[in-house]
Amino acid sequence: MNRLGKSLPPLASLLPFEAAARLESFSRAAEELHLTQAAVSRQIRLLEENLATRLFDRRNRAVYLTQEGRELWQVVSSALTGIGNHAEQLRGPTGRHQVVLLAQLCEAFYWLMPRLSTFHQRHPEIEINVVTTTQPLTDFDSHFDVALQSTGRASGASPLVFTAADEVFPVCSPGYLGTHQAISRLEDLAQHTLLHYRTTPAHQMEWENWLAVFGMTLSSHTQASNFNSYPMMLQAAVEGHGIALGWRRTAGKLIDSGALVRPCVESVPLPQAISVYTRSALAERAETAALLHWLQQEMLSE
Repeated sequence: MNRLGKSLPPLASLLPFEAAARLESFSRAAEELHLTQAAVSRQIRLLEENLATRLFDRRNRAVYLTQEGRELWQVVSSALTGIGNHAEQLRGPTGRHQVVLLAQLCEAFYWLMPRLSTFHQRHPEIEINVVTTTQPLTDFDSHFDVALQSTGRASGASPLVFTAADEVFPVCSPGYLGTHQAISRLEDLAQHTLLHYRTTPAHQMEWENWLAVFGMTLSSHTQASNFNSYPMMLQAAVEGHGIALGWRRTAGKLIDSGALVRPCVESVPLPQAISVYTRSALAERAETAALLHWLQQEMLSE
């Protein structure tokens, strides 16, 4: 008797279920798997019928995992990832010493690239393939081994390895500061043009939140410029268009080079600002472990 075959749920339903659970959306799962939303919904309904268990709550065109669904998701995700990892090992040596590091564009440009040569010096046998994104981890549908993104952004089932601190403070160009009113107290910021990085949903500290730490609110009369790209906002600050909020890890090099200065001393520390994830906690490769160790040393030593 094939007991395994009798106990397993419909295998064709597992990929749609894993994607829908990770993304908490049938439509986004359909896009990722190149299926119709109806097909994803049908596979999940078959899975629920087979298990005699409701896996999702469906409310107002949104879906949410039930407790049973979340527990099954963790098992299915680990199992599928383990199968994928082993399949890659069986495919042969191509890319065996390559590690794919997924990073947000700004961290990759300003923080990672200036120091990546130290990893290559320590591990010349390992090739790092850096991939950048402006989207959360759940929206990235290609392969990665290690991912670096702001804490609080959607990460799906990717295991968290560690977090690292950062701090946020105002920055502007020396030229801007030389032609505008000096900031002797935070209230003076209302007389300046403030550069905003706006995203939906917000995943980085914005001026409203930063000022609230000091018991202040943003005046509706304050001049502002909005950007949907953090690197673009920093460049606008470099060009003298106003005052931006800079993160130490990404604005530090620009401050060291003199392109940016801090117009005031106030700063907000974020103990868990950055999160580092792996694709899977299973079958960790030596190359992945080496990259994680290096990242942790670099981030926690600052």
